[in-house]
Amino acid sequence: MASQSDPHGSAFSAAELEFLAEDEMVEIVPNMRMDPLNLISGDFGPFRPQIATQVPLWLAVALKKRGKCTIRLPDWMSVEKLTQVLEAERDSARDFQPLPFHYVEISRLLFDHARDDIPDIYMVRSLIEDIKDVRFHKIGTGLEIISERTYAVKLLNLSAMEVNIVRPFVAKALETFYKLDSPEMIQDAERRPDARSQAADRGPRRPLRPR
Repeated sequence: MASQSDPHGSAFSAAELEFLAEDEMVEIVPNMRMDPLNLISGDFGPFRPQIATQVPLWLAVALKKRGKCTIRLPDWMSVEKLTQVLEAERDSARDFQPLPFHYVEISRLLFDHARDDIPDIYMVRSLIEDIKDVRFHKIGTGLEIISERTYAVKLLNLSAMEVNIVRPFVAKALETFYKLDSPEMIQDAERRPDARSQAADRGPRRPLRPR
């Protein structure tokens, strides 16, 4: 939940973004037999040994902690795919490559709870960090072009964490420019030089009489 103290829709905390990411679907391979789970968020299962099935990330982590399954790495988290994404990010100065909206949170949860299910974990972690760095640099470069003539900012394929960081800054900047461009501010600014010019046109003041 966003803080009520920020009128611009404040940033979520890292824990809140991670909580939202836990509803993303991942594939697990159970090592136990269990009937379907009928939950508020949906029905999952049945679970049969060595037969892959889709479940929310939070359920996959819960089963993994109990030694009931392995978690299959999402296709986008392979070394080959991440290398392609990183190269494409570096080749384009403005465009962002499509990644899962919660790619940062999903990868963090899998690093924390399914290390043994991730081949080349150190390479995967390094590639994701490099991708984040490149994307943050492009975001910063894009924000530098915001001016008083900017009425909207369009950044496609941003992730939840990236949107979370950018949104409060952009909202505040655009609001400030809007206020500076408002008729009231313009009229007020126009009055000030007029007042100064009127004072200058009055001519020299009458000298005071010597005492």
